[in-house]
Amino acid sequence: MSDLIIGSSLPLAEAYPLALVDLDGVAYKGHEPIDYAAEGLAGARSRGMKLVFVTNNASREPEDVAGQLSSLDIPTTPEEVMTAAQACARLLHAHVAPGAKVLVVGGAGLITAVKAEGFEVVFSADDKPAAVAQGFHPSLGWEQLAEGAYAVSAGAIHVASNLDLSLPTARGYAPGNGALVGAVSAATGVVPFSAGKPSPAMYEMAIEKAGASSALVVGDRLDTDLAGARAGGYHGLHVLTGVNSARDDILARPEDRPHFIARDLRGLLESHPAPKQDGDWFTCANAAVRVVDGNLVVAPNDHADELDIVRAACNAVWSHVDAGGKINTDSIPHFTTL
Repeated sequence: MSDLIIGSSLPLAEAYPLALVDLDGVAYKGHEPIDYAAEGLAGARSRGMKLVFVTNNASREPEDVAGQLSSLDIPTTPEEVMTAAQACARLLHAHVAPGAKVLVVGGAGLITAVKAEGFEVVFSADDKPAAVAQGFHPSLGWEQLAEGAYAVSAGAIHVASNLDLSLPTARGYAPGNGALVGAVSAATGVVPFSAGKPSPAMYEMAIEKAGASSALVVGDRLDTDLAGARAGGYHGLHVLTGVNSARDDILARPEDRPHFIARDLRGLLESHPAPKQDGDWFTCANAAVRVVDGNLVVAPNDHADELDIVRAACNAVWSHVDAGGKINTDSIPHFTTL
């Protein structure tokens, strides 16, 4: 698999049978729609692409997620949703016997998912659970975290829905599940297994659920969505509607790099030009860039689309860094139209 930005002569919705689509920052933002999300996803479906919405959120039921998407003109069934709670519950099978007692530290979504996988849900370490399944819920407090710590200290396997340290809210970033898991880990010294992104486990489960052989990962966050794609060997599309920017793409660590970049979900309906190298220059459509003495240099061209500049710049900078070079980050522009 290429370590660089690649191209597709076909629209991505025709090149890949399935898209694994992140939710917040991609399909919606909080309770608000994202421009062109419904249009892009409807167009992808019309071209034969299947969709599974994959989220690190473990607090909500698939029915709730499907209902929210449908209310935003993205018709969705619960079967098209894969939550971190479901992935966490399925991951338990790799570590404990069928029907084992599992102490749930989380909300209704995780309780439902663990029960659906055939495990017995308990809420006290005194019940001697074989595992602790931990997922985020805003009502979690010290008592639930303490029960989890008691159980893990007594030998229970610790499985987390995800390890996201922060959680975006309407008021800003709040402690996420990873921060709460960290409290249990700090008390026990045990590092948990994780089902959520950037682990590719959820992607593997979603592909199996959809009956597909391959998939395109679509996300807005490099260190979870796109890192999970790289970890699982899947191609990833970064849409610039959420957490990370085009400038972040150029400066991305190798394990977080996307294969495609688009302004929004209409990128599923488009072909993507492949950057090319010609000596020191990297070109993409009308854009041309190169790295000189650690600085990114963009050739002046009024006809160059900023997105094509970013695609070429990614390959120029990544190739330079991968060869052992250093980049002056001040030379990376802030793109005004993306």
